[in-house]
Amino acid sequence: MRAGADDKSGRLAIIAGGGMLPHYLASAARKNGENPLIVQLSDENGPVWQGFDVEYASVGNFAGIGRLFATHGVSRVVLSGSVRRRPDWRQIRPTLGFLASVPFVLKTLRRGGDNAVLEMVIRLFEKLGCRVIGAHEIAPDLLASVGPVGAVSPDPEAAEDIKVAVEAALQLGRLDIGQGAVAVGGRVVALEGPEGTDAMLARVAQLRSDGRISARRKGVLVKLAKPQQDVRADLPAIGLNTLKNAQLAGLSGVAGEAGRSLLLDRADVVAAADAAGMFVCGLEVPRQQVGTT
Repeated sequence: MRAGADDKSGRLAIIAGGGMLPHYLASAARKNGENPLIVQLSDENGPVWQGFDVEYASVGNFAGIGRLFATHGVSRVVLSGSVRRRPDWRQIRPTLGFLASVPFVLKTLRRGGDNAVLEMVIRLFEKLGCRVIGAHEIAPDLLASVGPVGAVSPDPEAAEDIKVAVEAALQLGRLDIGQGAVAVGGRVVALEGPEGTDAMLARVAQLRSDGRISARRKGVLVKLAKPQQDVRADLPAIGLNTLKNAQLAGLSGVAGEAGRSLLLDRADVVAAADAAGMFVCGLEVPRQQVGTT
């Protein structure tokens, strides 16, 4: 069994990609009595950091990150935020201990899906002597729970679309392609690829505008962790932007997997969903379907 966030030996480092999740984790860690080191990926647009110790490093500079960890006494790492593009092989800066792993790293970057790349990153951080922990271990209150979080629940039509989208998202995840699927009127109309959830929802909005999707059918977005996914990295997240883009796409609501997806901006999401007459809910997906980590 992995040690949890209660084991606070050594300093915590938050590897910060884009978006607000790293900021939420830093605030949660501070409330837990931690003084986290923020390692902001210089390739990504992160939040403005105030009151935290912040260092900057490129996404492939493991040698530089290793030196930062040694300087600051880091022994635990949490990966958070979006990474728009995986590093080019010319950006990789390995430590001496990584040299034997370089061919594997380059092959994974060229051919692996996002989950394969994240598993590689976890292994490399572990080679630095760090324990990688999940965002949910720092801020468990971000995890989605079963059922609706606002005043609106899925109606029977939405419930049927959820079933269809769940199966599609599971199949998509098994192929290590993406985490989200949109179903409208009992059929899948969009699958998430490397472009991400927001771009997929923009595609759905365009399809609806072009008359390719019936205006009479609303549909749903479902986001699930990949069956083979290590939950220490890249749990699917639903936030205010997700809800707004789902509304622009004409959907009736958004669903994520309870216990294996993150709900960000909870109060704002609930208020916006209720105002729009949309649902946001957590789903129970049988463990044998999603696999174990």
